[in-house]
Amino acid sequence: MIASAESPRTAAALSEEDAVRASFYALLARLFCAPPDAALLEALAGAGDLGDASGELGAAWKALADAARNTDAGAARDAYDRLFIGVGRPEIMLYGSYYQAGFMMEKPLALLRDDLAELGLARVAGVNEPEDHFAALAEVMRTLVSDPALEEGDRASAQERFFDRHIAPWYGKLAGALERSPEAGFYAVAGRFARAFLDIERMSFEIQP
Repeated sequence: MIASAESPRTAAALSEEDAVRASFYALLARLFCAPPDAALLEALAGAGDLGDASGELGAAWKALADAARNTDAGAARDAYDRLFIGVGRPEIMLYGSYYQAGFMMEKPLALLRDDLAELGLARVAGVNEPEDHFAALAEVMRTLVSDPALEEGDRASAQERFFDRHIAPWYGKLAGALERSPEAGFYAVAGRFARAFLDIERMSFEIQP
């Protein structure tokens, strides 16, 4: 949904921790951009534990694997369509402006577009979703985690600034809406995983010098 507006970028050499973070952001982008297909559900169902990860993230990851094991692609597609597309207004919105300003296409989206332009990123041609879609923001974070155009320190600063401005203010509201919805099914668990991972990201940024 989001790509470099400049020359193509290739992934930077990453630490093991950043490689995992980038993969989690990529997974969130994939889960919320479109319903998971059978191959993705199978991969999640067969995923092992997170090794030494404990607490809520480890539990949320296990719950996601269990949900994938007990969900078929058709049911996941039905849940996605029911929650995020629907007829008229979706049951659950995936856009930052809605949670921050109460309406779509508001000031938070304009600020986001300014920041994306500064980063040399832009919406992919042919994509109709606005840039504050949750999946698009996850794609941006994945890019910033592995951006070879930035030195490691600058990359960390860019991640923290983008996260604080465009994800931290509202991801908990989205996750809460998913977890409360009796119709969410697989996506209630995906929302729990999103919250668990992003809570760790938020705490990590808060303690950075």
